[in-house]
Amino acid sequence: MTRDSFLRLCAQMPGAVIDQPFEGDFVTTVARHQGNRRWFAILMEGDEGPFVNLKCEPLKGALLRGAYRGITPGWHMNKEHWISVGFRADVPDGLLRLLVEDSHCLTAPKRRRRRDGEGTEETVGPAGDFIPRTP
Repeated sequence: MTRDSFLRLCAQMPGAVIDQPFEGDFVTTVARHQGNRRWFAILMEGDEGPFVNLKCEPLKGALLRGAYRGITPGWHMNKEHWISVGFRADVPDGLLRLLVEDSHCLTAPKRRRRRDGEGTEETVGPAGDFIPRTP
């Protein structure tokens, strides 16, 4: 996968924004949620070419690190919850797509529940919209 095709993939995720948040750094690119501004992918350039940090469930990350040379603990991130994936490594493009989707879901705005005065639960969506729960 190329850098451009990866950024296009990230931009297609619901509510995603592509950003270069570091002043003077025109290489590092972040894909984040527009609603909560949380990052789900950080694209960087390393000695072995481009790589991306993605959020990943700890057990899944450990299994993937054992199965692919191109998946390592997240560079400059929490090593338990983030992985780095090299673009020029042995990781298939299809798996990379799935990992981006997982990271996007893991960092998505959380849905909150609240009770109204009558004991009915409602779900509060990321935009503050209320979705009544059927009793």
